[in-house]
Amino acid sequence: MAESIRSIETGTDTLLCGLDGRVARVTLNRPEARNALTLDMKRALVELLPRLGEDPDVGCVLLSGAGGAFCAGGDTKMMAREGSPPSPEERKRQLRWEHAIPLALHTLPRPVVAALAGPAAGAGFSLALACDLRIAGASAFFTTAYARLGLSGDYGGSWFLTQLVGPARARELFFTADRISSADGERMGIVNRVVPDDALDDEAFAWAQRIAAGPPLALDWMKQNLNRALGKDLATCLDAEAERMVDGAMTDDYREAVSAFQEKRSPRFRGS
Repeated sequence: MAESIRSIETGTDTLLCGLDGRVARVTLNRPEARNALTLDMKRALVELLPRLGEDPDVGCVLLSGAGGAFCAGGDTKMMAREGSPPSPEERKRQLRWEHAIPLALHTLPRPVVAALAGPAAGAGFSLALACDLRIAGASAFFTTAYARLGLSGDYGGSWFLTQLVGPARARELFFTADRISSADGERMGIVNRVVPDDALDDEAFAWAQRIAAGPPLALDWMKQNLNRALGKDLATCLDAEAERMVDGAMTDDYREAVSAFQEKRSPRFRGS
């Protein structure tokens, strides 16, 4: 990491985190295994993400992988070396605990941007889908992968993918486990932007930086509004929007935005 980035302790060298301005850079760091998830990485993510959501210095989270890959999902080779899995009941409890990771990404009171290089497969693809926005390098590719392993899927992939591409396309991608190029991912609405591979890091950070400069409270409430819209009726959403719109007009950030507009300058938001 660059010296300008303030390191944030994660408890493992397989997950790196640093605060660069108001952008929290979170990096899956097992490049030799295409950043496949281990128990240490999962524990670190479960502990780290809520901390980032509570940190007033964090305006946006940027999730990426080291070494030209995002995340190849679960580490099946390591699972095989570890021998027989625990009992089904224990495994279900563990997986429900792991599912705090996609849930945290989805509900974090900060926007989360995923920078996708190389493969995003299985649970790794689901992690990308759990983020608010996705930017991909031209050579990135995605797959649900589960059908090839005789598994049904986890980490919320079925829910996130259905929301993004609709039920018919989500079923196709799960049943076939087809490989999706970044271009096809953009066409389907899975990724927001595709950029040249060598520009991915800079473009992703610039995007996260721009978002992080926005009004923290308003961005949190926007995310709540957008998440609510996934499952609630219009009347409920309108009522909640009225509450937050009026609350927003009472904030210092709103007054600063009005002043900045009148003075023809960029606003300096403080989250109050």
